[in-house]
Amino acid sequence: MKKNLLFTALLLLAGITTFAQVKWNADPAHTNVIFSVKHLGINYIQGHFTKYNISVETADTVNFHQAKITADVDANSINTGVDQRDAHLKTDDFLNAAAFPNLSLKTIAFKKITSTKYVLLAELTIRNTTKRVTFDVTYGGLLRDPWGLKRAGFSAKATINRLEFGVKYADKLPSGVYAVSPTVEIVINTEIVKQ
Repeated sequence: MKKNLLFTALLLLAGITTFAQVKWNADPAHTNVIFSVKHLGINYIQGHFTKYNISVETADTVNFHQAKITADVDANSINTGVDQRDAHLKTDDFLNAAAFPNLSLKTIAFKKITSTKYVLLAELTIRNTTKRVTFDVTYGGLLRDPWGLKRAGFSAKATINRLEFGVKYADKLPSGVYAVSPTVEIVINTEIVKQ
């Protein structure tokens, strides 16, 4: 009888340990959500979003393999440094921020490849259209900062076709080159802090 109770207690404890989650949040002072797109086929224009929430859940405080990552980005916070262009990017030609105020990302899988490389397979939603996107992720390391907080650094990169997400602006030059390329490069640099 005692052996059965002990065995049951150990199983319960193992289950609690397995499902325990460590929560991390992006440090907004050390995080950037950046995009880059070719203009007129000759130059790249970059921009970023100033408002977002990025959270990560891990099984423990040192292992990020199979981490659960969610990100919500405010479409109205888009910033390319040119007010007129930013206003255009918020219209129905591009993000339609009035109708679709959020861009979001949710993990399907986060796999460790080497000590500094991961692959993130995620569902990315833009304009209410969700597609699977693969990010190449570089792990910068884990440390306890001067303020006693545990933090880790990551840089994630992906390329998408914006037309597949319903971003419909598709004007072309007489040469046939897109005025704004369908191909968009996304970079997320972040330091996440254990909560």
